[in-house]
Amino acid sequence: MSKVLIVGGGAAGMLASVFAARRGHEVHVFEKNEKLGKKLYITGKGRCNLTNACDMDSLFDSVRTNSRFLYSAFYGFTNQDAMDFFEQEGLPLKVERGERVFPASDKSADVLDTLRRSMKKAGVKVHLNTGVKELICREGQMKGVILENGETVEGDAVIVATGGLSYPSTGSTGDGYRFAEEAGHKVTDCLPSLVPFNIREEFVKELQGLSLKNVEISIYNGKKQVFREFGEMLFTHFGVSGPLILTASSYVGAYSSRQELRLVLDLKPALTPEQLDQRILRDFDANPNKSFKNVVSGLFPAKLTPVMVALSGIAPDKKVHNISREERQRFVHLIKNLEMTITGLRDYREAIITKGGVSVKEINPSTMESKLVKGLYFIGEVLDLDAVTGGFNLQIAWSTAYAAGNAV
Repeated sequence: MSKVLIVGGGAAGMLASVFAARRGHEVHVFEKNEKLGKKLYITGKGRCNLTNACDMDSLFDSVRTNSRFLYSAFYGFTNQDAMDFFEQEGLPLKVERGERVFPASDKSADVLDTLRRSMKKAGVKVHLNTGVKELICREGQMKGVILENGETVEGDAVIVATGGLSYPSTGSTGDGYRFAEEAGHKVTDCLPSLVPFNIREEFVKELQGLSLKNVEISIYNGKKQVFREFGEMLFTHFGVSGPLILTASSYVGAYSSRQELRLVLDLKPALTPEQLDQRILRDFDANPNKSFKNVVSGLFPAKLTPVMVALSGIAPDKKVHNISREERQRFVHLIKNLEMTITGLRDYREAIITKGGVSVKEINPSTMESKLVKGLYFIGEVLDLDAVTGGFNLQIAWSTAYAAGNAV
């Protein structure tokens, strides 16, 4: 029996502790917060999208950085294995749109309770309000940790599960990166990811709270298109958010840190410009003496109509029979190409995950053990791994946790 020390009691640390304890090890989890799983509690707006029920190819496609590294981990503990684990531990699940998996109760607290129960049953010892100051490493071998109160705890293996820099209010302060560097590991540049965008144009403030479904966005760095996808988005007081925008941020984060980007919104992606023009022309012909603002109101949600009318440059009260073909076609172009300027990403306080982390080149992909220090493991968000939104980042946490928990 070995003594295993796990630094961080979030999603990855909790699950790793269960599997390590089931193997007969004495397992200690050190969590600097007053409770376990603070970030897990707020995941998925408090509902906890705990994995995705897609096929394996889609699972790998969802990973934006170093997906090949996860081959052994994902096949060692698949999304189905994750679902089976929670259901066997007494948590009923359901699958929603986009194959996203949630607890049937819609309560992230139930996911946390399930993990805590599993830890207790396996005999894991939990130390709350207990931060780790540094790792003890001698002659290429882990020997234990030094706590923030100065106490030394000896151990045969240390699993670092400290998370990234996102949502610092949950205790994510990047400690794991410092531990890694002190042990000789390379840490790649970190950026907030799955995060909203700041937009320069003032009109977005008028649209605050408006959610748009079935729209398409394209993002350009100069003339180069760096992202294009269909989905759902939300206007906020500072810019744009919602599932489509969060996913886009994982593609464009590196560009946005260097210069402004152009976001082009297609409000009617199901129609070609010609089809849209025909539809507007039919509306104009059916209501020749009505004002422009009244006739086009049927094209948009109520909040969006005055903004689109203002941006069109056409007088709101102009009778539609007086609108020229050029004006109408300019309006069609606006609907298909509503342009906004991305001035940057929101910061880590609003980021779901961190892009970047401990370089996976120095980590064994089957076990998550350091190639530099025997008995040192890294799992979850602290690694240079990130995926799009939809339960995929938690699957990275579960799969890497299983690999390490069963390897110690």
